[in-house]
Parts: sequence; C-alpha cells; structure tokens
Amino acid sequence: MEPIKTFTGKVVAVPVNDIDTDQIIPARYLKVTDKAGLGQALFSDWRYQADGSPKPDFVLNRPEHQGASVLVGGHNFGCGSSREHAPWALVGAGFQAVISTYFADIFRSNSLKNGLLPIVVDENTHRQLLSLAEEDPTTQVTVDLESQTLTLPDGRGVTFPIDGFSKHCLLNGVDQLGYLLGLEQETAAYEAGNPRRVDTALVAG
Repeated sequence: MEPIKTFTGKVVAVPVNDIDTDQIIPARYLKVTDKAGLGQALFSDWRYQADGSPKPDFVLNRPEHQGASVLVGGHNFGCGSSREHAPWALVGAGFQAVISTYFADIFRSNSLKNGLLPIVVDENTHRQLLSLAEEDPTTQVTVDLESQTLTLPDGRGVTFPIDGFSKHCLLNGVDQLGYLLGLEQETAAYEAGNPRRVDTALVAG
C-alpha cells in the first residue's frame, strides 16, 4: 500500500446520490481475489456498452477527465453491500481520494484499510467542487493528510476528519497486518519483561 501524505490531484465528479457498491463494482467481479485489473471494471455497467465498448458520454471515459485522482461523489457514497472490491476498483483506477458529504460506514472502513482516503466535506464545499469540476475539467485540489486539510483552487482550506489509527496507517503505507508486524520488537520486549506465568493449580492437578 502506497503512503498517502500530501498530493495534488485532478478532480472528476460523479454527482449521483446513494451510489452503492454494486454500481461501483458489479457483483459478477466478486469472484476474483486479485486486485489486478479491477480498475477497468470500476462503474462497469455505467462505463461500457453491452458489447464492451466504452460509452463516450460517461464522465470517466471522456478524454479531458483522464488522469483524475480525486473523485467527487454524491451523498451517501458506497452504500449497499460490504464488498472490499469497491475501494480496490477505485484505487486500481488511479484514485487516491473520494470526496462526499457522507460515506457508508463499511465502505469508509474498507477504503481506509486499502489506501483510499474518504474525505467528508460540508454541503457548500461539495457544491463548489461539483461546479468547478463541471466547468473546468482541469480543476485540481491538494490533500494534506498530516494536517487533514483539503485545499480548493481558490486557496480555501477545509479540514476533514479521520481517526488516528487510520491516519497513521495511511501516512506510513501500512495496513492493519503491516502495523502489527511493525510492532514485533515492542512485542518481543514486552514478552521478555513479562515471563509466562504457570498456573500452579493446573500443575498440581
């Protein structure tokens, strides 16, 4: 997992409320256990015709939006099932952050565990970003995870919430397992200083 610290990215908007995980990554892709290639399946039913050809009017297929790394979605982004494939697909498509006024809890948790930063903003900021993305496809924002700040094109900074553990993992590019493995020396030191106690009652029995 790549660390997320400070980055500037181009914004693309999919201004639809209640985008669920089946829209983000359809159920037929859940058979795979490898993340490779899932980016191509992102919003598959919206992006492609029945014959597999791209729909030219879908926002992610337009040439001016190629290379975007910040997705602005509608309210209640990521609702529906708990599939971890949804953030896998977003990261695979090159997105580092998703911005919304509200994220479904399980999607938010899965995103934080897989290197995708869910940024919650107020409604006014959300409307501004949607408008900017529609008017100018080159619109960029800057994300500073250390200070938990989203900086808009006009220079205005907006703070966003994140729990301390997830922030630490994203800044250091580690998942939960990686974090635990990083505590190997501390664990060994604790065990050395706290030798195993034998239950004398069990021994006597």
